[in-house]
Amino acid sequence: MDTPVPTDGSARETAPLTPERRLLELLRSGRLAAHYPEVRGLLSELSGEGLTRAGQLLGRLDPDEVLREHPAVPAMTVAVTGHGTLSSLVAPLTAEFARHGLLLRPHVSDYNSFVFDLSDPGSALYAVAPELVLCVLDPALVFDEVPTLWHVADVERVLDEKIRLVEGLAAAFGTTSRGTLLFNTLPLLRRHTAQLVDYRSRAALGAVWRDANARLLCLAEGHPSLVVLDLDPLAAEGDLVSDARLSVYAKSHFSPALLAAYAREAGHLGRQLTGRTKKALVLDLDNTVWGGVLGDDGPDGIEVGGSYRGEAFLAFQRVAKQLGSQGVLLAAASKNDREPVRAVFREHPDMVLREDDFVRITANWQPKSDNLRDLAQALNLGVDSFVFADDSPYECGLVRQELPEVAVVRLDDEPALHVERLLRDGWFDTRELTAEDRSRPAKYREESARSDFLHSFSSLEDYLRELDVRVTFTPVEERDVPRVSQITLRTNQFNLTTERLQPQDVRERIADPGTWALAIRSTDRFGDNGLVGAVFVRRDGDTVRVENFLLSCRVFSRGIEQACLSALLRHARDAGLKAVYGSYRPTAKNTTVKDLYPRYGFQQVADDGTTTTYRHDLADIVPSPEHIRLTAHPEGQAL
Repeated sequence: MDTPVPTDGSARETAPLTPERRLLELLRSGRLAAHYPEVRGLLSELSGEGLTRAGQLLGRLDPDEVLREHPAVPAMTVAVTGHGTLSSLVAPLTAEFARHGLLLRPHVSDYNSFVFDLSDPGSALYAVAPELVLCVLDPALVFDEVPTLWHVADVERVLDEKIRLVEGLAAAFGTTSRGTLLFNTLPLLRRHTAQLVDYRSRAALGAVWRDANARLLCLAEGHPSLVVLDLDPLAAEGDLVSDARLSVYAKSHFSPALLAAYAREAGHLGRQLTGRTKKALVLDLDNTVWGGVLGDDGPDGIEVGGSYRGEAFLAFQRVAKQLGSQGVLLAAASKNDREPVRAVFREHPDMVLREDDFVRITANWQPKSDNLRDLAQALNLGVDSFVFADDSPYECGLVRQELPEVAVVRLDDEPALHVERLLRDGWFDTRELTAEDRSRPAKYREESARSDFLHSFSSLEDYLRELDVRVTFTPVEERDVPRVSQITLRTNQFNLTTERLQPQDVRERIADPGTWALAIRSTDRFGDNGLVGAVFVRRDGDTVRVENFLLSCRVFSRGIEQACLSALLRHARDAGLKAVYGSYRPTAKNTTVKDLYPRYGFQQVADDGTTTTYRHDLADIVPSPEHIRLTAHPEGQAL
């Protein structure tokens, strides 16, 4: 018998709201700005059209209203220009940026105005000072200009003209803007190749088209502010590249599905530009790295190779190892006993991942959120540096609830999809891979050895004395530029002003005679830490100002900052200057260094509510720590 539904209001809907309904409720009630930090978690459960609809809702929100409620939310001005109609890109862009904790300020140019936008320094695009410009190129850019009756040679001619055009636009952008410009390759559509009835001509068209795309991809080598997105992998994901009706009637030459995929990649780039790239991949083990449950099935019963499912787990291991080879820190967090887990990594004949591929393997019965906190402390990283992959809905939900800063990759019982789900969001994407990136896992393993070494001493002073820390403090050279830029983008804890510098920005600092740019390198008895910090100083009459001071979290608490600051102050005094000024701009992440300047003799002279300014009169300079052997040559860029 049906249960009657009360009509007097005594019974209410108790089912949880879907993410979309929750967003709509917050928007209609006027509370969305106040609850903006909740948005990232809501969007993590959406994809496809649902994510785009969420972006449409978020697009109705005033960014300034959000910033009044949450001043620490990173906001980016992103300009969208190109050949076709691109207004439909804004909704998925808004959602993708919000999914990574970013606030989008979009500027959409008029139809087919990209040449004027990028070539004229006085254009409306440059007037909004965008940090990122998306210039969307499509195949109609070429085929709109071939003759009515065309041959492959005609397409080749137009392609050459367009490549030379966009190269000139990239050069103009580099001299006009301090932002980043994104071009994309051009998909070749069947509606064009099928107009050629012979296979030989189709092959020739494919060859000249791919050659043009190769030239596009290579443009970034000569233009530091340019990134080129290869659309072929996105088009190969299975959705149609173009909708004929939208292309003809609306001049929107890419399908909504491809624009959504483009927006996803642009979100990854925006995340990287704001210093939010992830550093560590933390893997569950049972039914994630191998099939089965080790505690139940034993080492001989788990699935790794030798079967269809076993091969799927093996493919996932290969991808994890590939990421680890490029500087991603691999760690494991498993509800298992430790010794059986270590035995599998050491002894199982089919395993691709081995014990020394991980910076840390945690196997215990504690909540994984607790293990992630412990791992963050052991590696001296914030939990916002982590990507956590697990097949358990419970564990994923717990981590999302307890540690919302962690990026959670929800796997399931289909291991063939593990790789796709792990790679989909480009969590570890970076502009350029450096030598320090490739050596990072080894350096963190060395850090584990340092930790063990520390525990063998009764005092920190004895430990530091025996650690044999050596520091060089010298001018930044051209070969250092990618790494120095990366430090400004990725360092959040020891970062006094959190100013983010792209490679071209660093080059400009080096070239500026009024700026002093210094690189910090360190080694110790366990190995070479590489380039671990940077200091930027600007001359101002008879004083200098420290524009920023950065140090990698890997070398905290060793006195390196004191040694370098002491050298800087001594050099300023020897140069006859009267004072050194330093600024601190607080964020949620850099409270570690809030008292850095007062600790070393600076006096506060100003505080405007966002930035505190300190002054050192050079009369009483703190000495360099006795346990550090410092080689400083700041005179290479004399003050």
